[in-house]
Amino acid sequence: MKQLSSLNKYLWKYRKLFLLGIGFVVLTNYFRILAPQITGYVVNTVVHTIQKPVGVAADGTTKNYDIIVKAVLTQFDSQPFKSKILFAGLILLILAIISGLFMFLMRQTIIVMSRHVEFDQKNEVFQHYQQLDTQFYKTHSTGDLMNRISEDVSRVRMYTGPAIMYFINLAAVIGFSIFFMMRSDVKLTIVALCPLPILALTIYFVNTIINRKSERIQAMLSNLTSNAQESYSGIRVIKSFVQERSMQRFFAQNSEEYKNNALSLAKTEAIYFPSMALLIGLSTLVTIMVGGLDVVNHVEGASVGKIAEFVMYIQMLTFPVSAIGWTASMTQRAVASQRRINEFLQTVPVIKDVPEAEPHLLQGNISFDKVNFTYPHTGIHAIKDFSLHIKKGEKIAIVGKTGSGKSTIAQLLLRMYDPNTGTLHYDDKPIESLQLEKLRDQLSYVPQDVFLFSDTIKNNIRFGKAGATDEEVDEAARQASIYNEISYFADGMETMVGERGVTLSGGQKQRISIARALIKDPNIVIFDDCLSAVDARTEKTIITNLYAYLQNKTAIIITHRIFALFQFDKIVVMQDGRIEETGTHSQLLEQNGIYAAMYRKQQQGETAQPDSI
Repeated sequence: MKQLSSLNKYLWKYRKLFLLGIGFVVLTNYFRILAPQITGYVVNTVVHTIQKPVGVAADGTTKNYDIIVKAVLTQFDSQPFKSKILFAGLILLILAIISGLFMFLMRQTIIVMSRHVEFDQKNEVFQHYQQLDTQFYKTHSTGDLMNRISEDVSRVRMYTGPAIMYFINLAAVIGFSIFFMMRSDVKLTIVALCPLPILALTIYFVNTIINRKSERIQAMLSNLTSNAQESYSGIRVIKSFVQERSMQRFFAQNSEEYKNNALSLAKTEAIYFPSMALLIGLSTLVTIMVGGLDVVNHVEGASVGKIAEFVMYIQMLTFPVSAIGWTASMTQRAVASQRRINEFLQTVPVIKDVPEAEPHLLQGNISFDKVNFTYPHTGIHAIKDFSLHIKKGEKIAIVGKTGSGKSTIAQLLLRMYDPNTGTLHYDDKPIESLQLEKLRDQLSYVPQDVFLFSDTIKNNIRFGKAGATDEEVDEAARQASIYNEISYFADGMETMVGERGVTLSGGQKQRISIARALIKDPNIVIFDDCLSAVDARTEKTIITNLYAYLQNKTAIIITHRIFALFQFDKIVVMQDGRIEETGTHSQLLEQNGIYAAMYRKQQQGETAQPDSI
């Protein structure tokens, strides 16, 4: 239960709704608990009238009743039999209406409070998602992360709403019932409540099993969600390799395992309700038997009305007591879910601002000094003794084969990771001393793995600059050589892009991603192999536009292709995480090394298939 203590801040925040809800629960049950006393009075009146047709109830009929019931009923003791019955029925109707009104208000406070808690908790989880670094997302599946913000939070809401409400309701019903039962007849009360200790032991035993199974089911649900999410995202790959049946079998196996465990939990939970019915029925039977013997033996204070009253008390206890199992089950599930949420919220991002971090307007000077970096989740030594100095306004190309460490340089520049050794400076300031949000806000980055949101093309481009005008969006699209193609779409810039840009070609997605970076207009631009999916002619057009756009900007273009038309100030050739060659295009060709070999191979390919995709 200590896991749920983290919810106390929400209960305190919405304490007014919570306290009002508790008050309405108490009032609901107070007016409900008066009904058995009215019923007992009516039964005694009927029995007394049959025995003595005088029409007056025996003395002391209402002596153990609630003060309000006693005050009202004693005013009608001298009334005719029919008037008393009619009046009692009217009182029961009024009590039901009042109790129903307070029950409505009870749900409008406690259940509404739980929805507010759910809203706040989902926002807290989502906000924490935004704060975590790249390393976290590379080691956690999307399905598991989605499950925490949806299924886990929903199960916690079932605790802050229905579970708490029914628990308070149970306490109020039992409290009122036992109080009036003890006032009426101590012996009959003890007899009626004897099965409750057995009930408590049953609940404790079953809850232990439920808790263990709930945690296992939650973990399996995360795996199932991850499997489904991966299938949705990779549906084109699945279809192209004709693996639909294979994926269906894999998902069916996971579903079958989840179903079996869920059914096992349902069978365990099913023990509650038959146990409740058995014990409540036993209690009713014993109450009628003992009370009936007292009436037959003319025990003082015994009456048929009292037996009817006690039976009603027991019946009123039936639902709250039977709900103990359901409430306990919801609580145990909430504990398991909140534990997962707490573990996630307690995850501290590795990359974060240091206390003395400050905002800084980047000028464009960048310096790597003997940087080494190893990916923590794979152990791959991606960057080895990397030193590079870039002056403001320079255009730098980082060239190399796949796996040479090029993209890792971009990750370090964005501070997605920190170097293991060595230093990285912006304008002679260590990157760790700069505020992370301000740093990234001043960089334009086009990733190798293009991602587009399921929104319009205009909003995908505008994502780079909130509040950008339509003219700015159009100009960025022209610079990226995508404007003309967009104009051919039926809805133009308002064309909806499918999930991850599934409705567009690879080249179109890359160019929209470039437009999104260009509209930001920063001092430093980083392009990570962003032209791999465009044809040679389009590539030349984009390079020409970029050359004009990047004047007076620091640009780092990471690529496995060689852009001979682009006048780079420096070209860095990487291999196995190290810098192997450095120089301009002509200098590197003269060296006749790795760069020259790459250039000759590329030229041969372009000659064989000019302007091909």
